[in-house]
Parts: sequence; structure tokens; C-alpha cells
Amino acid sequence: MSRPALKLRSWPLTVLYYLLPFGALRPLSRVGWRPVSRVALYKSVPTRLLSRAWGRLNQVELPHWLRRPVYSLYIWTFGVNMKEAAVEDLHHYRNLSEFFRRKLKPQARPVCGLHSVISPSDGRILNFGQVKNCEVEQVKGVTYSLESFLGPRTCTEDLPFPPAASCDSFKNQLVTREGNELYHCVIYLAPGDYHCFHSPTDWTVSHRRHFPGSLMSVNPGMARWIKELFCHNERVVLTGDWKHGFFSLTAVGATNVGSIRIYFDRDLHTNSPRHSKGSYNDFSFVTHTNREGVPMRKGEHLGEFNLGSTIVLIFEAPKDFNFQLKTGQKIRFGEALGSL
Repeated sequence: MSRPALKLRSWPLTVLYYLLPFGALRPLSRVGWRPVSRVALYKSVPTRLLSRAWGRLNQVELPHWLRRPVYSLYIWTFGVNMKEAAVEDLHHYRNLSEFFRRKLKPQARPVCGLHSVISPSDGRILNFGQVKNCEVEQVKGVTYSLESFLGPRTCTEDLPFPPAASCDSFKNQLVTREGNELYHCVIYLAPGDYHCFHSPTDWTVSHRRHFPGSLMSVNPGMARWIKELFCHNERVVLTGDWKHGFFSLTAVGATNVGSIRIYFDRDLHTNSPRHSKGSYNDFSFVTHTNREGVPMRKGEHLGEFNLGSTIVLIFEAPKDFNFQLKTGQKIRFGEALGSL
């Protein structure tokens, strides 16, 4: 491509190309210019910087007189049910961050005791089912690699997934018991949903892997648009074991949701100003004094987002495990996901 064409192939022109009437910038094609794809254009947006700025704004204390109109607008826009909040008085929340992370009344979310796996959060079911060919569906027809999502295997005693020679071997390493299958469930948290997430079952967390990636939107429309979206975004992968073998919960960050907090992990810091693309940080909860890890009870508080995002469960279970779900349905924390 010529030097003039290289200068012209810039994102401002691409933005105009998609905003102006069709063909308005067609003459530029004579010098070799062509627009960047919509996906590439969106990926070039500094979402991490914007998310940090949004996080700073969330921490600003609002004047007492301004709290009710600001929060009321948010409640009206996203359909928030404040009757479930532990504190319904809007003046109680000093800033947007406190409002986003509001707690619920104890009786608002009863935990189902009859089913082995419950929903860890409020949200919408994007997809669920068995993991086949090491590919997981983020939405119907759009997949991502299981290995890319969980990260490469590391030859360390503390890590729950040892090295594997192929894709099938990777999946087989996760399935630790004969006759079991690998299952997944994707839950999208909208901005108006309850932002905390809980333990979906009784299990022990032995390892955390943090991927400081992008912070693109994870709404269902974007998930249909960008392949392997969840593998690009910043995420925190918690892995361990439950009574049927391997179990993992991954909190996926999104635009304006750079802050992912795990209550028992004080060393975790997300949405840092600098990071290397494709890098990750490992941390083991198994120590010389704690040989098992962090035990979690079903329904116990696990972590929180600052706005809305996605939870991905990947776990091992017997072949007769059945999901009690429908794709696209709304679900609340404590309700059944599935059981044997």
C-alpha cells in the first residue's frame, strides 16, 4: 500500500465511513484506502482507560441532594428493584460504586437446597450444555476455545490442569473421573442486576488465574459479533474441585467493569494501567499450612463486579447431570441451574 494510503487508513475516516451515507467516501478507494472492519474499530477503542476513568467517577461522593435524582434515573433506565435492597433509602449510598454494590435483604434470594448447582448471580442464561471438541459456546453459534479461555497448562504441582499434548488431552485432563463429562453455563449480568456473585455449589478453590486483557462489552449482541470475546477480555479464573471432580468459576470483566473483586483474595488487582497482551498471573491457595485451598459453601458470598458482566461455569459431572434451564431465560441468585 502506498504512503498516502497508509496515512488515510485511520480510524477517524473509518468512523465517518460508517456514519455518513453509503458511498460518500468511495473516491478514497482510488488511492487504496479501505475501512477498518467494525470489529477491529471497536477493539481499537481504549476500553481499559475508559473503564478506569469510569471507576474514578464512581468513587466521587455525590452531594446529598443529588443522590435521589441520579439513582432514580439509573433505577428507571435499567429496571432496578430497590425493594430487594438491604437499604432502600437512596440517600444512604454516598457514590455510584456503593449503589452498584448494594446488598440484598436476607430473604430476597433463598438458596435452593434440592439441586446440586445453583445460579451464582442474577442474570440471563446465554448458553449451557456439554463441552464438545474443546469449544464452548458464548452464545448460540459463536464459540471460543476452552484452552484459550482457561489458559495454557503449567507444569506445577499446585495447578489443577497439568500439561497436555492436544486439545482432546486438555479436556481429558480436566475430567478426572471415568464416566464424567464436562459442562458449561454462561450467565450475563445486566447493569440493573444484583452485582455480587456467590458460590454455586459446595467446593474448594485451589487456584486463581488472572488474565489482564481487554474490557469490551459482553452484552449478548456483542457476544454474537466478536468470536472468542471472553478470551479477549480481562477475567479471573477460579479452579478447584467439588464432589464430582473439577469445578471452575470465571468472572469476566467488561467495559466499565474493570474492577473484579474476590472477597478472600486480597492479592488480586484488576484493570491495572499496564499489562502485557496475552499475559496472566497465577496464584495458588494451596500452601504448606493449607493443603486443600479455600472451602466454599453453596450460596456463600464470593465476589462482586462494579457494574454488570458475565459469569462462566465449567465443571465436571456424571453423564446424567441435567440443566433446569432455557437459553435466554432470566435467573436469580440461588435458583437451580441443574442437578443429578
